[in-house]
Amino acid sequence: MRAWIMLALWPGMAGAQEWRALKGPEIQVALEARVLGFGDGMMQDFLADGRSLHGDQWGLWRVLGDRYCSSWPPSELWVCYDVAVLGLEVRFQSDAGDRSVGRYVDLN
Repeated sequence: MRAWIMLALWPGMAGAQEWRALKGPEIQVALEARVLGFGDGMMQDFLADGRSLHGDQWGLWRVLGDRYCSSWPPSELWVCYDVAVLGLEVRFQSDAGDRSVGRYVDLN
C-alpha cells in the first residue's frame, strides 16, 4: 500500500494517465507521416503531403487552428475534430462528442 501511495504522489504520475489535448503544431507532429491502427482493424496513414489512406480509401487531412480536419471523397466537406493523446493512443472527438481512438503502429 505504501508503494502505491508513493507512486500516486510522484510528480507527473497522476497526470500520466490522463488524456492531454493537443494544439495545432502538436497535432501536426503527432499525425504527420504516422500510421494509426483502430479497434475495428482499420489503419490510417497520414502522409506528410496532406493525403491520408484509411483502409483502401484515400482522403485529405490538415490542421486548422487547434483541430485535425479531414475530407473523404466524394464529399468535399471538411470535418474537424479535437485531438488528445495518452501514451501511444490518439483520440479524435467530434463536435457531437463522438470519439475514435487509434494507436500508433509505426512506432516512430
